Amino acid sequence: MSTIKAEMSAATAADQAIVGHGPRWYTRAPLHFIIILISAIWLLPTITLLFTSVRSITDINTSLWWTILWKPHQFTIENYNNVLHAATSIGMGQAFLNSLIITLPATVMPILLGAWAAYGFAWLRFPLRNTIFLVLVALQVIPLQMLIIPLLRLFTSWGIVGQYPALWIAHTAFGLPIAIYILRNFMSGIPYELLESARIDGANEIRIFWNIILPLITPALAAVAIFQFMWVWNDLLVALVFSGPSTAPMTVIVRSLVNAYGVGWHLMTAAAFISMALPLIIFFSLQRYFVTGLTAGSVKG
Repeated sequence: MSTIKAEMSAATAADQAIVGHGPRWYTRAPLHFIIILISAIWLLPTITLLFTSVRSITDINTSLWWTILWKPHQFTIENYNNVLHAATSIGMGQAFLNSLIITLPATVMPILLGAWAAYGFAWLRFPLRNTIFLVLVALQVIPLQMLIIPLLRLFTSWGIVGQYPALWIAHTAFGLPIAIYILRNFMSGIPYELLESARIDGANEIRIFWNIILPLITPALAAVAIFQFMWVWNDLLVALVFSGPSTAPMTVIVRSLVNAYGVGWHLMTAAAFISMALPLIIFFSLQRYFVTGLTAGSVKG
């Protein structure tokens, strides 16, 4: 009994020592302050956009948005009504549908093709495998603007400029390198013995890819999907060059609001928040997978 009491006393003393020497709140206060400061600076443009979108043009011209802290203001949703009923060439509703038609295939296609290519670079043996992968990664440094004119000439010869396939192909080509890079690095963490066991059981490469690899890399797929979806949804340059009057996405229509309304730049603030709605829903829905894909490995031994 005395031995048990002695062990309990020693454990209690050890716990007290750990607590006594543990980090106190004031030692983390500078770190918390820096995090809060960075978050506030990061959110400042969005907050400015939000308050500008619910103020009239007269109120915007006569006072700054932070005066709402000590001065009463009359908020309105008139900007949102004007944007939703804007007399654009195709309307905001059709522009939203066009954005979906462009973004969904342009997100799925590079993920599927990138996953297949990443599987080949990670686990298949073929000549110059590492060299080709390094060249593929190095191609990411080429500015997007340098490729627009050659692609435009190519798509013009194909007769697809102004149609959805031109946008799908362009976004897929631009998104493939980063997708292959992320997925290949993620796949490399899968134990090779797992694939060997599947091959011994008679599984071919296609079955291994669909039944083993894809379920294991779900977090990485979600991370790539978020990156690609956000980039395609918010893209303006590619949409301006390759879309047509009937296929223009929301970014093109939002840009045209200033031209349609002259000095009505304040309408762009409301249009920006309308265009942000779906990406925010996608991001928060896949946030768990996104964080896991950036911080965790595929298999835990």
